[in-house]
Amino acid sequence: MKKIDMIGVPMDFGTSNMGACTAPSVYRRSGLVAALEAEGHQVNDLGDLHIPVREEVDIQDDKLKYLDTIVAVTEELSHIVEGSLDKKNIPLCIGGDHALALGSITGVAAHCQKNDLRLGVIWIDAHGDMNTHETTPSGNINGMPFAALMGYGHKKLTELRGFAPKLKAENCSLIGARCIDRFEKDNIKNAKLNTFTSFDIEKNGLLNIVENEIKRLQKTTDFIHVSFDLDVIDPSEAPGVGTPEIGGLRYREASAIIDMLASYKAIQSLDMNELNPIMDVNNMTAEIGIELILSAFGKKIL
Repeated sequence: MKKIDMIGVPMDFGTSNMGACTAPSVYRRSGLVAALEAEGHQVNDLGDLHIPVREEVDIQDDKLKYLDTIVAVTEELSHIVEGSLDKKNIPLCIGGDHALALGSITGVAAHCQKNDLRLGVIWIDAHGDMNTHETTPSGNINGMPFAALMGYGHKKLTELRGFAPKLKAENCSLIGARCIDRFEKDNIKNAKLNTFTSFDIEKNGLLNIVENEIKRLQKTTDFIHVSFDLDVIDPSEAPGVGTPEIGGLRYREASAIIDMLASYKAIQSLDMNELNPIMDVNNMTAEIGIELILSAFGKKIL
């Protein structure tokens, strides 16, 4: 039995496409809590963070859209996640655009820092999320959190909670990338981030890559956070995401990644990001998200 603190982050300030703010509600109405409890886990639903109404917030900088609002939300989230870990529970953040990972991982980093633990992150995503305000083509902060956590970008993002960087690139892995912005490529290369694109997956095999990265990080870190973006899955199977990109993983492949992570006990905290119910078809993406979460917490086929 695992003690899970479920934290809803109904935020879509990080993206151009509205709708991800309804994701936590849809997960709940689709039976996520009951499904986890049926697997024998104790679930403490901490409810949703309060998010301002988007229409009432102005964009003050086109290169850092909704910056102050996102900083406020992610700082609050970081304290909740840190408190969950301090109680020896497992924080599960459901959202919501991927800017939320700035808060969840900051909370994990704060916990690791005071307990002298080395933090590793496996970031599973169609995008790099390694832009800064200087390289972004859109100004959307959901394309910046991974970079900010490594110390690249605007100070309000990089120095959240007063310390930076939260992550070392050598202790991170980006898996599934297939849409990287022009100047973002340089950020990834300069950071020397271990990145595995759709080409690498075809060439070397998905599960070989995942297993090697798990083993590498378990040797060099003490705590692994997994940040999963549903847009890593092909939109033919998971249409309900904010930024769909063709040519993604099949659901079966995504499930295999989570199964392998779970089998190695490599998930010590988890984000499930970018469900956009407005874009979904017959709730299929939400149901995939739930199945992946269940697998992360140990559900097996047999």
